[in-house]
Amino acid sequence: MRGSGPLDGDLRIGGAKNSALKLMAASLLAEGSTSLTNVPDITDVAIMAELLEAMGVNIERTGQRIDIDVPSEIDPVAPYSLVERMRASIVVLGPLLARIGRARVAMPGGDDFGSRPIDMHLQGLEQLGATFSYEHGDISGQADRLIGSEVFLEFPSVGATENLLMASVLAEGVTVIENAAREPEITDLANFLSQMGAQIEGVGTSRLSVKGVETLSPVTYSVIPDRIEAATYLSALAVCGGQIRLQGARPDHMEMLLRKLEEMGMILEEDDSGLLATVTDRLKAVDVSTLPYPGLATDYKPFLVAALTVSDGVGMVTENIFAGRFRYIDELVRMGAEIRAEGRHAVVRGVERLSGAPVRAHDIRAGAALVVAGLAADGETAISNAHHVDRGYEDLAGKLSSVGAQVTRT
Repeated sequence: MRGSGPLDGDLRIGGAKNSALKLMAASLLAEGSTSLTNVPDITDVAIMAELLEAMGVNIERTGQRIDIDVPSEIDPVAPYSLVERMRASIVVLGPLLARIGRARVAMPGGDDFGSRPIDMHLQGLEQLGATFSYEHGDISGQADRLIGSEVFLEFPSVGATENLLMASVLAEGVTVIENAAREPEITDLANFLSQMGAQIEGVGTSRLSVKGVETLSPVTYSVIPDRIEAATYLSALAVCGGQIRLQGARPDHMEMLLRKLEEMGMILEEDDSGLLATVTDRLKAVDVSTLPYPGLATDYKPFLVAALTVSDGVGMVTENIFAGRFRYIDELVRMGAEIRAEGRHAVVRGVERLSGAPVRAHDIRAGAALVVAGLAADGETAISNAHHVDRGYEDLAGKLSSVGAQVTRT
């Protein structure tokens, strides 16, 4: 890719990766054919499909629609060969324990940006009556019947909330999840489960109350738009200038991000089709601090750091969710960015332009952030390990090229 001038045009936001994967896992809760629409054509969705097929589920994809036919008998094993490729695989644990009372899941792999222990998942499920053992790199879980309980999460973990929510819908009695994560993807999962017949109260709040039911029914459901994809395009606009319309974007899902971009100088207008964004001048540096939703998502941070590298002034960036999610900074420094990082903090001093260089993507969002940086660089930038980007984006290069960016995928 090369440094690009003003962007101009419309971009349609696809279905949310972080929702689609969990809805696919949740389909295990009901025998029969569940259909998901607005599903992005990305590597992680393909891996989740392979994982479900390994359990005996039949999956057919047509365009943005996936039909998931769940048999009465499921092989409750998530093998290492698939789980190591995608950390989100751990969310099959809850539905398997709820539906058939046993599961064996390999310890998860996924993005390389520090430890993300699954202790809260297991502790919460244990409070519902599950027992676990560990051997040969696998977690084996058993539960004759999950029993509703009150579970308090020490931290509003998205993954733990999802696993507990999916487990509790078929548990006996009432489960209360306190300090639950509130991300839009959690709300999407709760709405999906409710449409299947689950009884959930407190959707969108930090206190979820679930009354278990005997069975759930398959449904047809549309995945919400991907707020992280939208944030990526807004960051590209931040460094290139111009005007783009994000069709289907949900501004209500990214209010804190939009406030931060407006503080930097981006002009944002919500309309019936989504979001119109305009940048006419060099943006101003701001401070950035990640927090659980409704705070600023940690997935937004790499894009904002890329935007800050060419903004006017100095910005302080603080990572409060994951330790070690600054590895991409070394790549940005190779491109001429002035960044000093220590622990959970980074100070970014904006420069006029970056300089194109060969760089390496360490994870999905870091790879996309390097694409954003490449659009703000003189000369050519080549990103290796671009397969990480494919895990979370459907034709990122093609979409950016359609609005005037100079990006090609080789």
